[in-house]
Amino acid sequence: MHPVRFFILMGVAGCGKSSYGRLLAGRFQVPYLDGDDFHPPENIAKMSAGIALDDTDRWPWLDAIATNMAKASRASGADGIIFAGCSSLRKCYRDHLLTGIGAPVHFIYLAADRALITQRMAARDGHFMPNSLIDSQFSTLEVPEDNEPASHIDISGSVDSVMSRILVAITPLISGNG
Repeated sequence: MHPVRFFILMGVAGCGKSSYGRLLAGRFQVPYLDGDDFHPPENIAKMSAGIALDDTDRWPWLDAIATNMAKASRASGADGIIFAGCSSLRKCYRDHLLTGIGAPVHFIYLAADRALITQRMAARDGHFMPNSLIDSQFSTLEVPEDNEPASHIDISGSVDSVMSRILVAITPLISGNG
């Protein structure tokens, strides 16, 4: 099996995509691309106003993430690992990213129940995503199925325990033994 070089941390708002993505990128000394950085101003304005994005809003955003992941990979060389954060809530979004990147991608699904996400969102300052959109996130979410290239990671517990779960899931993929 060929090693996987593209990893997308996915899940509903507040699950830790940015936090764990930055930790993983630091651990492996590789780039982390935050999907929030690729939202056009119109998407941010919509979400800030408590309006959920629709597919028309998401397709160009997903294209930007895929393009920038491929670009970062070319810049880092053939062995470069790239981590990105992107909610990737629906299977069709994940399929779109897979096609756009054009190389094997593994999704790291950061799983949590509504109570934990509500608690995390209430404690988060300075983010454009309001708590009022939690319900829309969960109603849009299609949990990755067993036939998808994804690891399900329970995010309850300490940062260290969650990082350990992630590393156990992805290390064999990075080495090509997964």
